[in-house]
Amino acid sequence: MKMIAVGDNVVDCYLDQNLYYPGGNAVNVVVNCKRYGFDECSYIGIFGTDKKAEHLTWALNQEGINYEKSRHVIGISGQPRVNLTSEGDRVFVGGPKNTVQHIVRLRLTPEDLNYISNFDVCHTSCYSNIEAELVKIKDYCNISFDFSDNRDIEYLKGVCPNVKFAFFSGSDLTLEEVKGLIKTCHLLGTDIVGVTLGGKGALFSKNGELFEQGIKQTEVIDTMGAGDSFIAGFLTNYTQNKNMEEALEFAATCAAKTCTFHGGFGYPHPFDD
Repeated sequence: MKMIAVGDNVVDCYLDQNLYYPGGNAVNVVVNCKRYGFDECSYIGIFGTDKKAEHLTWALNQEGINYEKSRHVIGISGQPRVNLTSEGDRVFVGGPKNTVQHIVRLRLTPEDLNYISNFDVCHTSCYSNIEAELVKIKDYCNISFDFSDNRDIEYLKGVCPNVKFAFFSGSDLTLEEVKGLIKTCHLLGTDIVGVTLGGKGALFSKNGELFEQGIKQTEVIDTMGAGDSFIAGFLTNYTQNKNMEEALEFAATCAAKTCTFHGGFGYPHPFDD
């Protein structure tokens, strides 16, 4: 099995620890997919030229992630500031807006698309400014897309026809609203739609058949990256077994484990500025 992630990379800067950790939705998902069982994982993104970018690429090297197709742009890396609550929930408190991820958008070449065609699934998200490229990617690879809480109907109309897997955060929604969102995505062309519901677990649908998944109890140290870990666990297990119940059970276990350590997947580094 082979997967590729295309899109964002950042370092999450923990103000209370004076440490930063490699992250970003696309990076978190690809690293965890490799850890959970994909044989080969690659990443295409935009790296800066600062020490934070060096730490990001170093961490990807440790995890065996190929990023040779990525771009390197003169400038600073994405570096959102993070505070943790006493319950381990992460709260983002801003960060610089002149990062390379803000000033440059990733545009895929025919060579990139041919490379992507070698993979079973391509993951990206609403954080990656890649929406305009989805219509091209879908002709080469099945797309997994994390919408977070982006549920505007016009946004859904632009994205859902191009993706096979859609993931949402929906802890603020009623059950009827969740079901309505799932139905809308199916009508727009998405095969598998999942909505995570915080402490209430998750509700998924495959072409209209609903599947519920509860949470796994664990000691919560830090929720950073738990949703990305859930996505990675689901994609890994489903790609291999094509069984919704097994994939959701595995995904919940993966998310719970990620809550037991700091950062999206580890590798802390002291602030260097």
